[in-house]
Amino acid sequence: MPLYLGVMSGTSLDGLDIALVEQGEQTTLLASHYLPMPAALRADLLALCSSGPDEIARSALAENHWVRLAAQGIHELLSREGLNASAIRAIGSHGQTIRHEPQLGFTVQIGNPALLAELTGVDVVADFRRRDVAAGGQGAPLVPAFHQALFGRDSRECAILNIGGFSNVSLLTPGKPVRGFDCGPGNVLLDAWIQEQRGEPYDRDGAWAGSGSIDSMLLQKMLADDFFAARGPKSTGRERFNLDWLNTILAHHGAVKVEDVQATLLELTAHSIAESLLDAQPNCQEVVVCGGGAFNATLMQSLAAHLPGASVISSIDRGVPPEWMEAMAFAWLAHRFLERLPGNCAEVTAARGPRILGALYPA
Repeated sequence: MPLYLGVMSGTSLDGLDIALVEQGEQTTLLASHYLPMPAALRADLLALCSSGPDEIARSALAENHWVRLAAQGIHELLSREGLNASAIRAIGSHGQTIRHEPQLGFTVQIGNPALLAELTGVDVVADFRRRDVAAGGQGAPLVPAFHQALFGRDSRECAILNIGGFSNVSLLTPGKPVRGFDCGPGNVLLDAWIQEQRGEPYDRDGAWAGSGSIDSMLLQKMLADDFFAARGPKSTGRERFNLDWLNTILAHHGAVKVEDVQATLLELTAHSIAESLLDAQPNCQEVVVCGGGAFNATLMQSLAAHLPGASVISSIDRGVPPEWMEAMAFAWLAHRFLERLPGNCAEVTAARGPRILGALYPA
């Protein structure tokens, strides 16, 4: 059975996830590798998420840096597993999203797939999102099709919830097409606030949020954003939810303890997920959580409290490590491209129909 590599770096910008999978009737994770994002590269990528001077040159330099890091990780993983590049059918590379504006007709992921093919000696399939946007879709989320392939044989109504920088949900109902959408901020605001206030990269186990109290008035001001009232298909990103968004709300709210802001941000994540999920799938029996949010004990407890009618579990309980789900998905999308099979779900992205996603860069 063919082997693929999936490379993913998400909106959290914490590092690169690389998954080695075997693709048969099911996608099987064989090995994985993680590379922390160098601080200078993270700063460069974060700066590219908003307008600034000399963006074209800065973007080109940043993506080449990103590719060299990805190639390093791929070589390290293959060496550790005793594999040659020739053993890999293709790399599915998501690249790094720096702009996502589907309402304006574009989404931008940088990651110079030509250079990645050159440095690894492996065919690269990349640029998955733009084909869906070209067909009138949101270009995101793309993982629901993979979730359907991985978990769609379940006889119960369940949701696969990915909590990365942003949260998105795949709704699986027996006998019906998969549905899904972005719910709103996942870890992005939690990470940004603790980095600004305490210089820590993230809130381990949600401990700092757990030490604070939810400010209900502040929460309502956050939830007043039009995004939360909209139903899917919908997607979002740093263009909308960022520290400027948060600080604008805080400036009109009055004094509040910093730990209470963190507690309220965690409640925003849990509340927005639960409300949108209950609206779209009221009979959901199980919520399978993947992404970094699966490791946030306080967030998982809050989700369980908001969803008393469903069991809230980590994807590890269904046999898939939560931190590798998305990298596995892009390996799967590379396989779909090479087999000339659709990779999107029109019901999820609002595209005009199923489309073959990606572009090939031969080694």
